[in-house]
Amino acid sequence: MKWKVCGMRDAKNIADVATLHPDYMGFIMWEGSKRYCPIPPEVPEYIIKVGVFVDASLENIENAIEDFKLGAVQLHGSETPSLCRALQGKTQVIKAFSIGKTFDFDSLVDYLPYCDFFLFDTKGPLPGGNGSSFDWTLLNDYPFDLPFFLSGGIGLAETEKINEIRKTDLPVYALDVNSTFEVEPGLKNAKLLKVFKEKIML
Repeated sequence: MKWKVCGMRDAKNIADVATLHPDYMGFIMWEGSKRYCPIPPEVPEYIIKVGVFVDASLENIENAIEDFKLGAVQLHGSETPSLCRALQGKTQVIKAFSIGKTFDFDSLVDYLPYCDFFLFDTKGPLPGGNGSSFDWTLLNDYPFDLPFFLSGGIGLAETEKINEIRKTDLPVYALDVNSTFEVEPGLKNAKLLKVFKEKIML
């Protein structure tokens, strides 16, 4: 199982977290976020740089892919399957969906041909970074083979649940961590992330 640290912004903090070798590092390119990072910095080549967008135009996303050498884009708004299709082949496409008390997985069918991964986060007041978990048992109804990122309030308290979900047949590709490991928005506690990595055996 891979892992992604999202909501990065501070150069020294990025360097510290990079020593833990996360597979992905996310940069929020949506102005409404407290973790807004309009110019994602360079990261080591072994880390895939992810630009996180919320209902941005295709042109803006394409420009960011080229300007900042994004290895993936995470679409966290109401982006359509046609937008995902337009980005195919230019970078990895991760389409995020917010899960509440229920979720209709059939609503994802039109996205399947055009996404490399889904990402399931907790429904809340913001598109992401709300710091709470959804009911993971809802994922037992996931009917597709397309791998997904698991997100939403994941921290040290979830390590047992994570190790249990790894024993299932669910195609959980990666864990996405963010606010639970923050000292303040955009600044991660690298020591706690190290403990998390060791507990999950990432």
